[in-house]
Amino acid sequence: MSSCCDSEKKEAAGQVEAAGSCHTSAAAPAAEARTAGGSCCGPAASAPADSCHSGASAATSSCCPDDDKRSFDWLLWGSGSLVLVGYLLHLSGVDTSLPGWAHTMSHGVFELLNTMWWGVLLAALFVGLLGRIPQSMVTAVLGQGGSVMGVLRATMAGVLLDLCSHGILMVGMQLYNRGASAGQVMAFLLASPWNSLSLTLILVALIGLPWTLAFIALSMLVAVITGVLFDLLVKRGTLPANPHSHDLPEDYHLGRELKAYLADVRWTPATLLEVCWDGIKGSRMVLRWLLFGVLLATALRGFLSLEDFQTWFGPSLLGLLVTLVAATIIEVCSEGSTPIAADLVTRAGAPGNGFAFLMTGVSTDYTEVMVLKDTTRSWKLALFLPLLTVPQVVVIALILNGL
Repeated sequence: MSSCCDSEKKEAAGQVEAAGSCHTSAAAPAAEARTAGGSCCGPAASAPADSCHSGASAATSSCCPDDDKRSFDWLLWGSGSLVLVGYLLHLSGVDTSLPGWAHTMSHGVFELLNTMWWGVLLAALFVGLLGRIPQSMVTAVLGQGGSVMGVLRATMAGVLLDLCSHGILMVGMQLYNRGASAGQVMAFLLASPWNSLSLTLILVALIGLPWTLAFIALSMLVAVITGVLFDLLVKRGTLPANPHSHDLPEDYHLGRELKAYLADVRWTPATLLEVCWDGIKGSRMVLRWLLFGVLLATALRGFLSLEDFQTWFGPSLLGLLVTLVAATIIEVCSEGSTPIAADLVTRAGAPGNGFAFLMTGVSTDYTEVMVLKDTTRSWKLALFLPLLTVPQVVVIALILNGL
C-alpha cells in the first residue's frame, strides 16, 4: 500500500498524472477493526482525519506494555511463577515443613486457584467472542449524551465490555474524544472495571452469586447517579462540556447494522479456534493482574492473622476507613483487586468494605484522575469523580456492613 503522502510517478507514454490530494474524495469504507475485547489495552484512538501526517500516538496505560518493544512481562511471568510454586508446594505437601506464613500463602494459592479456574476458562472464551464485536456498535450503544437514557446505555455498555480498569481508561477517553458526554464517560468508567463478564464469573466463584449480583446492581446505581450528576453540572456550567460532542448520523441504525453483521458471521472449526486463540491472547493482561492479586491476597493471609484482619478491615467505621485508604494507595488493576475484595467479604466479614475496595479503587485511583485531567484538560472535572462517588460508596458500604 503506497503512502498517501508519496507523489505518484507514472511515466506511461509521455503521460504525466497530476498528483492528487492525499485525501481521496470517494474512498471505499474501511473494514471495521475488531476491538481487543478481553485485552487490557482497548482499541487505540485513530489519528485525526484532517491530516494524513499525524504523528500522535495513543498513550498507553501502566498495564499496557508497548507492543513494539516486546519487553518481557515480568509481572505476568513473575506472579505466575510464584503462584505455580505455591500451588505445587501445597499439592505435594512440602508446605507443611515451611514457616507458618509460607504455609498459609501456599494453602491460599491452592484454594483460590481451585475456586477460580472455571471462571477463568469461561472468561477467556467470552473475551474471544467479545473481541469480534465491531467497535462502531459499542459506540452506538452509548446513545445520545446529556440524557438519562444516554447514561443508562453507557452504564450497560460498561458492564458488558470486558476490559480491566486501566484498559477501560483508553476506551473511555476515546469515547470522550468521539463525543460522549462527561456523564456517559463517568458512568462507563464506573460500571466497567470489575463488572466485566470474566470478573463477574470469578467473583461468583469467590463470594457467591447473591453478593455478586448485589455488588453489580449497586455499582450500576452509583454509575448512573454519578453520570446524571455530571451531565447536570455540565448543563449548569459548573463543569466544562465536551468540545467533541456531536449527534449520531441519522441514517445509522444499530439493529440493521447488527443484523448485517450477524449475517456475515460464519461459524467454522477454524473460526472457533481463532476465537479461542483470541481469548487466550486477550486474557493475558487479565491474568497478569489476577495472578498478582492472588499473591497480594495470600500475602495478607500469611502476614496478617484472621483476628487482625477482621480488626483492621472488619465491618466497622475504622475498617471502612482503612479499606478506603488501601484502595486509594494500592495501584492494582481490577483483576488484581478482586481476590482482595473477596477476602474482605469472606474472611473479614465486611461485604461493605469489599464493595468499597472495588469502587473506590476506581474513583480515587490517581492514574484515572490524571488521565481524565489530561484528556478533558480540566482539573475540576477530574477531581469531581472522587468528590461525587466516594460519599455514595461510603453510605452503601455502611449499609452493607450493617446487614
